[in-house]
Amino acid sequence: MLSLLLLALPALGACDKMPFTSGPKTAFDANAAMNYTKEQLAFGPRVPGTAQAQKAGDWITSMMRQRADTVIEQRFTHRTLDGKDLPLRNILARFNPKAQNRILYLTHWDTRPMADDDPVLGNRNTPIPGANDGAAGVGLFVALGDALKKTPPGVGVDLLFVDGEDYGKSFDPPYADVLIGSQYFADHLPAPGYQPIFGVLWDMIGDKDLNILQEVRSVQAAPEVVSRVWETAKELGYDEYFIPRVGQDVIDDHVPLLQKGLRVIDVIDIDYGPLNAQGEPSPSYHHTLQDTIDKISVHSLQVVGDVALRLILQG
Repeated sequence: MLSLLLLALPALGACDKMPFTSGPKTAFDANAAMNYTKEQLAFGPRVPGTAQAQKAGDWITSMMRQRADTVIEQRFTHRTLDGKDLPLRNILARFNPKAQNRILYLTHWDTRPMADDDPVLGNRNTPIPGANDGAAGVGLFVALGDALKKTPPGVGVDLLFVDGEDYGKSFDPPYADVLIGSQYFADHLPAPGYQPIFGVLWDMIGDKDLNILQEVRSVQAAPEVVSRVWETAKELGYDEYFIPRVGQDVIDDHVPLLQKGLRVIDVIDIDYGPLNAQGEPSPSYHHTLQDTIDKISVHSLQVVGDVALRLILQG
């Protein structure tokens, strides 16, 4: 998933998260989100161009058509650096599509075709399961769709599932075989002059040991959106998880949208795994075959889902 460029402030030390004492703060159903996450995993790795990806994409489209007012598929072919024609699909689920004031949420639904950070060298050409790095974001969005169908939002909401985020080997510019779906969406916006009030990329948000720092590029390019998200989390009592400190510079799907002038930030727990005394994941499950369902939690999905839904309801 991503290239890490710098660490702006020291990472947090190891800490144990407190369990919920007062239950969910919104109508977001994290148990449903976890079940949707498991359904994605049941398809197998969702690598673009595979039968598993075809089935998973069909499932997302079907689920969102049952919830959203409008669902648009952006189907396209990407020529990779090695000359392969890669079929890809973005899925845009729209609520209150006629509203001018809109909120854009996006997440990627593909999985990485190689476990290039796996501690076992022989595993590194194997596709990752992608429980947190792919499926958790899908589970979050389908469960948000449940809530928005029950209580239609006063603003327009666009839930965008992007494809091909994690396909290539290098996350260096010009991002040739990565961030493919978000680059395509940035070049093919749903309407001329499309400019949401704000946008949020939700990525790797199911980690049991949830520590979401403020991503560097987001703070630099859209500080008002960062403030909005972290203040909402604080109001909900979740500042233990949405930590008001600047963390790492992450190359992710918000980058092409920021480059087009959209105010989109990245909400990501890039330190995937239990943190050691130095504040580093030990072990790290990122881009490994250990990115499995037991590494994520209903608790974390509830925290993030509450924040995501409250932001929409606040407009």
